[in-house]
Amino acid sequence: MTSHDVSAGSRIATGAGLVIRQETTDDHREVREVHARAFGDSDRVPGLVEALRVAEAALAPMSFVAVVDDRVVGHVLLSATRLDAPRRIVDVLSLSPLGVVPEFQRQGIGTQLVAHALEAADSQGVPLVFLEGSPHYYGTRGFEGAGAVGFRSPSLRIPEAAFQVARLSAHEPWMTGTFVYSEAFWAHDCVGLRDPQD
Repeated sequence: MTSHDVSAGSRIATGAGLVIRQETTDDHREVREVHARAFGDSDRVPGLVEALRVAEAALAPMSFVAVVDDRVVGHVLLSATRLDAPRRIVDVLSLSPLGVVPEFQRQGIGTQLVAHALEAADSQGVPLVFLEGSPHYYGTRGFEGAGAVGFRSPSLRIPEAAFQVARLSAHEPWMTGTFVYSEAFWAHDCVGLRDPQD
């Protein structure tokens, strides 16, 4: 799919010239630049995005860009992960990464990308979306501490407060257990915090 294939229904005007829409192959170079600049790392996070786009998974990735004046200034990716619940394995999503170029940060673009991503996941009947991030930021954007509501972290290196979940419409009370990242997160060392002295 290329940018001229995006239907009007998949474009969401959010005011002040900002449009949130589905990512297309034409956006890949700009999305790579968004994450390289947002995370200050030209390989790890952009490499994760590239791997998640093509990874075989039970759920197709959902990838959205924020565009201002025909420039991609933000990106969010939802990718397939799993919940190891007592009853059965549940297909869920991880919201990662979320990036906005520095000069467009603190303008609500990330908030709108998160809201759009959660709405898209909910509309697909996905019961849960997990992430690692600031509880102060994500706690006001539909997420809550995952440990406190019955979920176990996939790594001891994830600070308890950073391990968060959004319970969506399809969530059922029995859906608790251990969150399991897909292989791409491990292969790109994008799980938890590393000791900065290592």
